[in-house]
Amino acid sequence: MTSLARTERPGHDTADLSPSVAARHACRSGMSSSTAGVANGFVQGNLAILPEKLASAFHRFCQLNPKPCPIIGMSDVGDPHIPALGIDLDIRTDLPRYRVWRDGEVVEEPTDIMTHWRDDLVTFVIGCSFSFEEALLNEGLPIRHIERKVRVPMFRTNIACSPAGPFAGPMVVSMRPFKPADAIRAVQVTSRFPAVHGAPVHLGHPHSIGIADINKPDYGDPVPVGPDELPVFWACGVTPQSVIAAAKVPFAITHAPGLMLVTDLMNKQLAVL
Repeated sequence: MTSLARTERPGHDTADLSPSVAARHACRSGMSSSTAGVANGFVQGNLAILPEKLASAFHRFCQLNPKPCPIIGMSDVGDPHIPALGIDLDIRTDLPRYRVWRDGEVVEEPTDIMTHWRDDLVTFVIGCSFSFEEALLNEGLPIRHIERKVRVPMFRTNIACSPAGPFAGPMVVSMRPFKPADAIRAVQVTSRFPAVHGAPVHLGHPHSIGIADINKPDYGDPVPVGPDELPVFWACGVTPQSVIAAAKVPFAITHAPGLMLVTDLMNKQLAVL
């Protein structure tokens, strides 16, 4: 596939496609907005792409930190396709926006990575909390960032991840406010989804996990927390971006926070009884 994948189908009819395939085609045609609420029912994933020489250490990092980094898919070296997540899926074009990292700094946020692709790259797809949001909504629990059509707020914390090779650093969490009774139900519901972060890692006062201002997220957009609500924090798949920055990795590619890969897996496949 060439870079024309972004431009050759602006008027492509997606009416007969499944919602997940239609979402990926929309990305190829230039969609660059949040994927929260897109292709409801289908699993979305965070992205981390690293050179082969760093892939084994990163794989170990994910194994040691399954709450923020549950792997749901992994490519062969140099292969931009992961058939288990979608037959037509192309990692180079099928996300709304990417981040290109050099020496631990974001240097570009392109809408495809065709010109950055290399034969030594390995792709990791990490479970995303958007998957358990469907279950929360089905329970009648309101999700503020979806209601307001913004990206979920995400924060770096003082919770240290277990290190592996050059990868170490703080856990990133995503936050959703709930009234106390709804927060308890949210814990029960999300605990059934360990492949997409599972139960929250913290409820209540944010200062105890190193968050100075709940209204100033490190990633995503702020949402209000009512006086009768608790902020509830889940481990987040943006954590690899915090450790890539801390490790000053020479080269890596990730998704832009909140702009995910939509796969053909179904959320219900990830639920445990």
